[in-house]
Amino acid sequence: MATFISVPLKKSSEVDLVKPLSKFVTASYPVAEEQAEYIRSVEELNKLRKNALGRPLDKHESSLEVLLRYYDQLCAVEPKFPFSENQLCLTFTWKDAFDKGSLFGGSVKLALASLGYEKTCVLFNAAALASQIASEQNLDNDEGLKTSAKYYQLASGAFGHIKDTVLSALNREPTMDISPETVGTLSLIMLAQAQEVFFLKATSDKMKDAVIAKLANQAADFYGDAFKQCQYKDNLPKEVLPVLAAKHCIMQANAELHQSVLAKQKKRFGEEIARLQHAAELVKTVASRYDEYVSVKDLSDKINRALTAAKKDNDFIYHDRVPEVKDLEHIGKAALVKATVITPPISQKFTDLFEKMVPMAVQQSMSIYTQRKTETINRLVGTMREATNLCNGVLASLNLPAALEDLSGDSIPQSIAEKARSIVQLGGLQTIEQLIRDLPELLTRNREILDESLKMLDDEETTDNELRTKFNQRWNRTPSGDLYKPLRAEGANFRNILDKAVQADQVVKERYSTHCDMIALLCKPENELNAAIPSANPTKTLQGSEVVNVLRAQLAQLDEIKKERESLEGEVKAVTFDMSTTFLTALAQDGAINEEQLSLSQLDQLYGAYNQRVQTSLRMQEDLLGQVQTSHQEFSSLKQSNTETNQREEVLKKLASAHDSYVEISSNLREGTKFYNDLTEILLKFQNKCSDIVFARKTERDELLKELQQSIAREPSAPSFNVPAYQSTPAAPAAGPTPAPRTVFQPPQQAQQQPQAKPQPPARPPPPTVTPQAASTMPANAPATGPPSSNPPPVAPPTQAQGPPYPTYQGYPGYFQMPMGYNPYAAYGQYNMPNMPYMPYQGTPGQGGYPAAPPGGQPYPGYPQQPPQHQPYYPQQ
Repeated sequence: MATFISVPLKKSSEVDLVKPLSKFVTASYPVAEEQAEYIRSVEELNKLRKNALGRPLDKHESSLEVLLRYYDQLCAVEPKFPFSENQLCLTFTWKDAFDKGSLFGGSVKLALASLGYEKTCVLFNAAALASQIASEQNLDNDEGLKTSAKYYQLASGAFGHIKDTVLSALNREPTMDISPETVGTLSLIMLAQAQEVFFLKATSDKMKDAVIAKLANQAADFYGDAFKQCQYKDNLPKEVLPVLAAKHCIMQANAELHQSVLAKQKKRFGEEIARLQHAAELVKTVASRYDEYVSVKDLSDKINRALTAAKKDNDFIYHDRVPEVKDLEHIGKAALVKATVITPPISQKFTDLFEKMVPMAVQQSMSIYTQRKTETINRLVGTMREATNLCNGVLASLNLPAALEDLSGDSIPQSIAEKARSIVQLGGLQTIEQLIRDLPELLTRNREILDESLKMLDDEETTDNELRTKFNQRWNRTPSGDLYKPLRAEGANFRNILDKAVQADQVVKERYSTHCDMIALLCKPENELNAAIPSANPTKTLQGSEVVNVLRAQLAQLDEIKKERESLEGEVKAVTFDMSTTFLTALAQDGAINEEQLSLSQLDQLYGAYNQRVQTSLRMQEDLLGQVQTSHQEFSSLKQSNTETNQREEVLKKLASAHDSYVEISSNLREGTKFYNDLTEILLKFQNKCSDIVFARKTERDELLKELQQSIAREPSAPSFNVPAYQSTPAAPAAGPTPAPRTVFQPPQQAQQQPQAKPQPPARPPPPTVTPQAASTMPANAPATGPPSSNPPPVAPPTQAQGPPYPTYQGYPGYFQMPMGYNPYAAYGQYNMPNMPYMPYQGTPGQGGYPAAPPGGQPYPGYPQQPPQHQPYYPQQ
């Protein structure tokens, strides 16, 4: 039966994807329909992970399809969510696939807040499951051979992809099973096994021996490369190395066997024998060293039969010279396998759960574009409002239009009366004062949220620093101080914004204090307002004059300009354009987004015409204000100037200015209230972000502390020391050869479900007979040795003596040397010879003596006679 290596799956801890991803969706997508759809997709993603990782998987293509679907979904979702330690923090914990752990320490595992780590481990499991599916195929039919080769190549490609990407996907050293060296070796092993499957198919299809020899030689080359990669590294289970060495020899032997047939066809009988001899030597090496793992009996018999026949024919008929192996022509190679390229989507049934969600690069570009758009709108609107305020201030300083309406000198000008009514309708002083009283409360609330958020970061960072000081280099996670830099910068920005808001609030309050009295006067009834305005001599002589008509016409033009600005402001705010399509197209074409260039170009197209209209409005206003000032000078020169008139004009100017200030202060306070409320929402999101990352860091901290405790528990409490040889347990005698397993290593739970019973060792020869009298010579305190442990692991023959040499008796040739710590007296106990006599020995005080030696030249009583030399008593090695 062929032996193929399959890889065990990694195990993962449960992770709740719903809560953090739903939080992000709720915060990022305010539209209710989008929210509901994306939250449903998040729940489906969580179910997909549970199906892929939360249960045992059968060795079937349907299970592999679930794993590949989850991997494809991770690849699709990665650019659409800000997965990182300081943004959307999800901690994934995985155990080492090859580490079975210890009694107290548990197995090696690694927890990282990295989606790349999750992707790497899921792809590892997909490759491992593919190798298991391939190794379970029936290789006696074409369908099984094709399926096996397909999945070995998929596993090779997946392991190779991990090798190329694992270091960039993780921000720290990976566990041994996903290290580049390990997965690189696994990729080569899977490729070699795929090539071997093609060799088996070619053999089954009875293709030409030249082709089969090249396929086998290429497979031997692949196995040799894999063997070299893991020969001096302890990154794979110990069973892998002998299997790779055995497979290298077997494939080479197959290549020589089929090449010998080709030599026979070409009448090169000496070459045929040389190749068969080389093949026989290779198979003999496998049988002697790796029979525990790979069975080569059939191949060995086939080669030996061919070699015997070839030698017989050559000896009696051809008499061709047998060349040396080194002089033989090299066998060619033919690689029919190639590692599958991993390009998502790999799954055949993959559909993106978040198909409508744009990638994070587009989201970030859209966010920056929205800021640029808002700045452009604010600049245009601010320019227009500033021009309107300037116009109102100039007219108020000239007492226009009140001066034209106040020609009687004893009644309230119509413009002043309208302004008074508008202030009353807007709520008067009570509204302003209530808005001013609300500001400190809103400010305090925002400061408290910000302080609490930063305090969470401070507390966690303090704990992290304390543990780092305690464990030094063992505390090998990212320092909190480095991780929180973006959040602290964001918090400092919020604090700066609040400080500027406080200054702006103070400016508004001071302005209100300046105009408070006049605003209160405008809020009074009309008769009280009229009484508060000083009377003056009538100037009715100016009614109907040309200068008055000119001023009224100019003021009407200014009013028209202001109305146009109000309309233009609405148009500017109403402009909309979906830039996501532009950004998505750029991302698809170039793989990146030049946001600045695309945004500025689009904003210029959208707002260029509006900017020109605003500039035209400003120039028209500037010209008109110059004309108004000239006309007002002429109007003032015609009016009769006296103290009462000047006092009346001064009061009317203050009233007009108070109205304009009221409107502006009211607008500023409402904007301030909205600003603080909006900032509260932003700060709450910031607080949630801080809370999430602190919670994730605490979880990671607890995991790391647990790992450190386990590693400390695994460490020896005292320095290591050498145990004396005589205290060692004697090595158990080697058992007979066992049939090769189907796969080399499997997950522990699988191994428990499918125990493989080893055959019993051959019966031992009967013990020699001893005289019962020798029993009395046995010391009472002789050490007793228990039976050897059953089914010991295979051990290679030592290259040199591991203890004192075993005595070689005539008639017992070739007996193996005594292993380390062997007790010759205990050996008698193993063979149930309690009555065996001993050599004379001078005992020490407190120890019984041994019997005296027999007379010279006579054997010990009861000692068995040596068997004939042609029949060795002990089994030969």
